[in-house]
Amino acid sequence: MAVELRKVETLYQGYVSLMMATFAAEDGSSFQREIEHHGHSVAVLPYDPVQRTALMVSLPRGPVIWGGGPPELTEAIAGMIDDGEDPQVTVRREALEEAGVELHDLEPVGAAYPSPGVSSERVQLFLAPYALRDRTAAGGGLAEEHENIIVMEVPLAQLWTWVEDHRVEDLKTLTLTLALRLRRPDLFGA
Repeated sequence: MAVELRKVETLYQGYVSLMMATFAAEDGSSFQREIEHHGHSVAVLPYDPVQRTALMVSLPRGPVIWGGGPPELTEAIAGMIDDGEDPQVTVRREALEEAGVELHDLEPVGAAYPSPGVSSERVQLFLAPYALRDRTAAGGGLAEEHENIIVMEVPLAQLWTWVEDHRVEDLKTLTLTLALRLRRPDLFGA
């Protein structure tokens, strides 16, 4: 089915942009869809293959709280890609800012649209091994961003229990945990 984008009107522009797009269908009819755009992002799950842990962050998420979810989510490290920036540069910057870890080897997992029915965001996903010597700062995010980040080192066996118990409620974190479990099942044993 061929669909053609005919017109885009910006309804709101701030940190996010909300647009109304008009499309033409193959049969000649037209229809509209709302589009939320805030840019593209990266997410990374750093893991220590010796200690068998994952470095994660816990923070409050306004939309989740508003929607009746938990007051904080435990998540993989993530952030927005600046215009023209290499996603691997973004991953390393966010890992240092949020969790105080310097990442060297990045293992690409893929890229996906987490909510394609409404958002244009595309998330590039990575796994990254780290060691104790790579934890060079406290993390916690940038003060001016008011993220209220708590850095957590979670045993991979516990993280897998959270997955099995449906306690991982963040899609990027679930995807990265599943990818790590598929690639390195040996790290999740007791």
